[in-house]
Amino acid sequence: MSILGTRVVRTEDPKFLTTGGTYTDDLVEPALVGALHLTLVRSPAAHGRIVSVDVSDALAAPGVVAVVTAADLTELAPIPSGLPMFNPEMLRPWLASEVVRFVGEPIAAVLTEQRYQGEDAAELVAVDIESLPAVISLSDAASDTTVLFPAAGTNTVCTFGEPTPADFFDGCEVVVTQDTVNQRVAPVPLETRAASAVWGEDGRVTLWCSNQGAQQVKAQVSGWLGIDPETVHVKTPDVGGGFGAKIGADPEFALVAWLARHTGRAVRWAESRSENLTGLVHGRGQDQKVTIGGSRDGKVTAYALEILQDAGAYPRSGAVLPTLTMLMAPGVYAIDAVHASARSVVTNATSTAAYRGAGRPEATAAIERAMDVFAAEIGMDATEVRRINLLAPFDAPHANGTGATYDSGNYVGALDTLLAGADYAALRSEQAARRDREDVRQLGIGVSVYVEITGAAPSGTGEEAQVEVHADGTATVLTGTSPHGQGHGTAWAMLASDRLGIPMDKITVIHGDTDLVPSGGGTMASRSLQQGGAAVHQAAGELVELARKRAAEVLEANPDDIVVDAAFGGLKVAGTDVGVTYADLAAEDALLVRTTFTANAPTFPFGAHLAVVEVDTGTGKAVLQRVVTVDDAGRVLNPLLAEGQRHGGIAQGAAQALFEEVLYDADGNPLTSTLADYPIPSAAELPSFELLDMATETPMNPLGAKGIGESGTVGSTPAIQSAVIDAVSHLGVRHIDMPTTPEKVWLALQAAAGTAAREGAHA
Repeated sequence: MSILGTRVVRTEDPKFLTTGGTYTDDLVEPALVGALHLTLVRSPAAHGRIVSVDVSDALAAPGVVAVVTAADLTELAPIPSGLPMFNPEMLRPWLASEVVRFVGEPIAAVLTEQRYQGEDAAELVAVDIESLPAVISLSDAASDTTVLFPAAGTNTVCTFGEPTPADFFDGCEVVVTQDTVNQRVAPVPLETRAASAVWGEDGRVTLWCSNQGAQQVKAQVSGWLGIDPETVHVKTPDVGGGFGAKIGADPEFALVAWLARHTGRAVRWAESRSENLTGLVHGRGQDQKVTIGGSRDGKVTAYALEILQDAGAYPRSGAVLPTLTMLMAPGVYAIDAVHASARSVVTNATSTAAYRGAGRPEATAAIERAMDVFAAEIGMDATEVRRINLLAPFDAPHANGTGATYDSGNYVGALDTLLAGADYAALRSEQAARRDREDVRQLGIGVSVYVEITGAAPSGTGEEAQVEVHADGTATVLTGTSPHGQGHGTAWAMLASDRLGIPMDKITVIHGDTDLVPSGGGTMASRSLQQGGAAVHQAAGELVELARKRAAEVLEANPDDIVVDAAFGGLKVAGTDVGVTYADLAAEDALLVRTTFTANAPTFPFGAHLAVVEVDTGTGKAVLQRVVTVDDAGRVLNPLLAEGQRHGGIAQGAAQALFEEVLYDADGNPLTSTLADYPIPSAAELPSFELLDMATETPMNPLGAKGIGESGTVGSTPAIQSAVIDAVSHLGVRHIDMPTTPEKVWLALQAAAGTAAREGAHA
């Protein structure tokens, strides 16, 4: 009987729940004994010209070994933009020397014997900055009134697509336009960024860091420093969350490695929580304009999405995420005409990059909001509008009209399962009763239906794996994927055990060491199981074939008669007690397979979410009452792990819909630089989630698995936002931007009441 599909408890948890993990800042390595500690002097101004940097007082402070400024880094070229479509004049310096462009931008590096000495010395670095006008709003950035990179002559980083044709909605009975904001949010991993580096006598540098893929870090750091990649050894210990923000290297990692070489000593760096909230990349950050047209019977025939993306001060991957939003623009709907375009602009804020879903939640939020405003305009139930326009079930590839080819989908089935499971009719009855009673606390019901793309990044669709059985009968799995909370140790051991017949507790999974695993794509874009897991599955299968051939030679039997016998711990001739153990085979010669699995294409998980909120119309406060979801990720390897992924995703979606937003004032000063200001929710703010199962296997990998890591975020965010608006829609409210805070809801209610009063006076 296969272990796959069963609820296997995570083998990682005893360690994390008792002694705890070993994160980069926890490392006790002999090579790091006596390491210097790096403290960064960061800009207090969002935009300004650096007049002077005086480090003399800091150099005289206790424990200070060196203070490094941009003048000391002339051998390093500016950090490359990374993508050819970016404006080449918008490069980030290692340390600012002429102009600062966001609060928190590094200006100087202080190296001290003890960490606390760095905090004191950094305050003695005198930086004189002449203020320049700050650009925070995207519309201001797009106006080019203040240009952040004068040599570029514009704030535009890159553009995608052409403007919507003027006649695009010709023939539509109804056309509705809505401006929406998919706000900037902070990833807030439990473990902040950290790195340590030391150069060995062999001329190689060992770099430990908190990251989602060691191999990417190796390539980037070696490239940035202009050194041979083989001289860089990257190791990622336990990693406490990433959510996309830890994809690739940060400039600080390379700076740590350079400082270690410059000083001839090991260097350690770990950022504070406030540095993390202001210096780590942020997610989302799109101003969207949706226009939707169709007929009054509910059929949508045209949809246009225009995106203005906040790239932050220095363009990173956030600037190109609109391409994924555009790719998934039509979502689950059969719409004859879909048009999408985007423009990315720089602002005086931290750079944006991937954040759970990375462009796909933004697409779903846009089309789902469009469906709601269209339904409101024609006076039809928003769920019914969705049903009318959903793609029919399909199990052959379907082109969505904007460049994506969905592998399989049953969106109608997902919606039907959801509405039945949540008892949608009863919820609407309860809502109607409250409206009739004019209750202060009104009920809101929001529904979303989504499809997303997984497994498309970062290095095509391939992943390597190595499986080796040792002479003691144990096995080791090497993988290029790298967990930061997903439970790969459990999942990959399950896959290997299922094929080898070796118990899970005798299988070790190794990741995050570029000397042991030279190539790998890392963990992102929900690619791990469908590509990294499939590679392990394939490698274990190939190892069994190798073992069968060698067992056949030893046993003088036909290889076709050799079968795996888990209880025996090896292979036997079918129907007999004649066999040879893995241990005996491995003792004779290495029993090892390294293989590459290449998927045919990405996969497209889908599902439907329903949210129920209660809104106090006196205060505007929305309380999330229920979240019911159908998330179809194909074949599920371990329901316990999948449910954990769904829970986390739903919570992050609820956080964006109700609570979280990175805020700056008009001068570019961060207003959410501590967790006292940035309201991440706890379990107390969230209900128990109701998860309904559905599994449509994909033909793109032998496991039939799609990604699940981001689905919860993609589906829950628009459903919860919609529910809040739905709760007060009968009072004249058509739209509220996220996060739907009490203030925003209350202001929307006041505005609607004012409009109603004016219309009454004119009647």
